[in-house]
Amino acid sequence: MRVPLIDLQAQYRPLRTEIMGAITRVCDEQRFILGPEVEALERELAAMLEVKHVIGVSSGTDALLVALMALGIGPGDEVVTTTFSFFATAGSIARVGARPVLVDIEPATFTLDPAAVERAVTPKTKAIMPVHLYGLSAEMDPIVQIAERAGAAIVEDAAQAIGARYKGRQVGGFGTLACFSFFPTKNLGAFGDAGLVTTHDEALGSRVRALRTHGGERRYYHQRIGGNFRIDALQAAVLRVKAPHLRGWTEARRANASTYRRLFAEQGLTSIVRLPVEPDGFSHIYHQFVVRVPRRDQLRAHLDRLGVTTEVYYPLPFHLQECFRALGHRTGDFPEAERAAAEVLALPIFAEVTEEQQRYVVDGIAEFYR
Repeated sequence: MRVPLIDLQAQYRPLRTEIMGAITRVCDEQRFILGPEVEALERELAAMLEVKHVIGVSSGTDALLVALMALGIGPGDEVVTTTFSFFATAGSIARVGARPVLVDIEPATFTLDPAAVERAVTPKTKAIMPVHLYGLSAEMDPIVQIAERAGAAIVEDAAQAIGARYKGRQVGGFGTLACFSFFPTKNLGAFGDAGLVTTHDEALGSRVRALRTHGGERRYYHQRIGGNFRIDALQAAVLRVKAPHLRGWTEARRANASTYRRLFAEQGLTSIVRLPVEPDGFSHIYHQFVVRVPRRDQLRAHLDRLGVTTEVYYPLPFHLQECFRALGHRTGDFPEAERAAAEVLALPIFAEVTEEQQRYVVDGIAEFYR
């Protein structure tokens, strides 16, 4: 049996006719940049995400970048964030000329340790960037309180967590701004790169809209320097077809997570394989089902031989990346992130994965540890 990490064709097949119709509509209209498809997507996602303003942009990475630009963050400023995430988190901070101030993670959730955030805040801190990793919200209450005391903005990196909730509220509405990704493998994925910025602040929303078109609020007149961060109408049309299915896909992922828990328990593996947690008050959307295991790389090779695709998110924390050497960190500075990098393994959790496939995955893991 072969079990892919994700099967985009399985998601696409039942939607093919509707998606092709949406693409044809854009082609017939010949309006490919912004326009009515993008405006409709933004209205629909604002309602779905329970936020006042949404601005479609060219990618999740560009969402982070333009959010920091909208806040005026640049050289001499500091942004506190996790050392354990996808590269765009810290990369966007460096790209605007600010200093990424890295902190360690909570070992159970893989998200920002609020106590570490508190220790890292200085008078130069202009923002805190929590990451809702793998589909689980960061612990937002203490982070919001820390930001308020410091007079700092919050930029939520919600690239992996569309639809996740914390104490009943959806992520994307806690921060000053929030950023989402529609990379094809995300729970809500486009047919290429696309992203979204959300905010409750009307002035900031207007600023992001201007910055995504080179800083101009009307054509050829530029109040500030922005970039080409526009979402394509074709991507908006595809996302409009897929978005109404997100809740069902999320429920399927959550059901698949429950199936994994049952199968691991049946095999007596829960003392060896540490499963994802979902603390009280959190609603996990399982963008990834990430376990912690001993002898991770050997297990991964074993599963690969069985036809099971897995992935390591992420093998090297930011503080040990060569490009961030100037930050002055060394091995041992953030031990929880370093332990996670050595132990994490993402298993197939896409909505269409079958119980038979999941059982095959768990049986393969049991075989390795016996």
